[in-house]
Amino acid sequence: MKTGSIVLALSFLLASAAQAQSGAINALCSTDQSWCELAAQEFTKATGIRVAQAHKGTGEAAAQLRAEAANPKTDIWWGGTGDPFLQSAELGLLEAYRPAYINDLHSWSVRQYAMSQNMVGGFYTSAMGFGYNTEVLKKKKLAEPKCWADLVKPEYKGEIEISHPATSGTAYTVIAGLVQMMGEEPAFDYLKKLHKNVSNYTRSGQAQAPNVAKGEVGIGVSFIFGFDKWRLQKYPVKTTAPCEGTGYEVGGIALIKGARNMANAKRYYDFLMSPAGQAIGAKAESFQSPANKTFQPDPRIPNMDNVRLIKYDFEKYGKAAERRRLIDRWAREVESLPR
Repeated sequence: MKTGSIVLALSFLLASAAQAQSGAINALCSTDQSWCELAAQEFTKATGIRVAQAHKGTGEAAAQLRAEAANPKTDIWWGGTGDPFLQSAELGLLEAYRPAYINDLHSWSVRQYAMSQNMVGGFYTSAMGFGYNTEVLKKKKLAEPKCWADLVKPEYKGEIEISHPATSGTAYTVIAGLVQMMGEEPAFDYLKKLHKNVSNYTRSGQAQAPNVAKGEVGIGVSFIFGFDKWRLQKYPVKTTAPCEGTGYEVGGIALIKGARNMANAKRYYDFLMSPAGQAIGAKAESFQSPANKTFQPDPRIPNMDNVRLIKYDFEKYGKAAERRRLIDRWAREVESLPR
């Protein structure tokens, strides 16, 4: 081969390698925005691969994937409560992936792989509970809530904020957890009473913590970890796990079926599940319990040892038909009521 041809071939190979190295990923992230942004930045810094990432609640993200099914534009979806991930797997929207490091993950994470034919991994876990602004409650002479039963007391009218189950996986976890704990009929009777005290149904389950911290609402119902960020920043915020018991989440991570950038998406997936990627959560002040058990988690992550967790049936309540049925019933029987 002539020298010019060799130089040209080498130039082509180098250009191809550079293009493969830089590349791009289209991602959906449904956990705290601070974690979403920092993870994308750290991954790009480590690999040169650009991450075009949108931040959406799990309900909205799942709806986007359904809309894109014939022509997927997303490569990877991560973070946010796992039920919508399991429902997306059931609908055939996700790609199976069982990582080589499966033994590095906690058993609750591994169960998500088994339950979804390896289409959904368990990314983190956290318990459902209440966060409340102590100054707001004190000013209004309201007791600090300790139990689900407290939230339906008349004195809390207009003082409680929760997310909307049509757009928020967090809110669906609340409903599904109450149904499993109380039975369906008592749970819906409870939700009707709670509705009278709700000031606002937000699009995302991540809205409650900042709204409580800033005193815009007295009590928020969401995952406990979200409130701890504000408590640690010295806002007048306290948290509690309901005395009767509570549901919990296993956050999801998944590759999208038909992804255009699958090789790079797998690299991002592996980075997010690695000790370095999992540790980014606490660095971004997002305090869920990580799936990877091979490193020491941040000590600020709330301990769940004393939380009375229900035996959450992810297989049943992760089904698309069950989610749709419960949300439709909630819309008919609860949301339609006056407040």
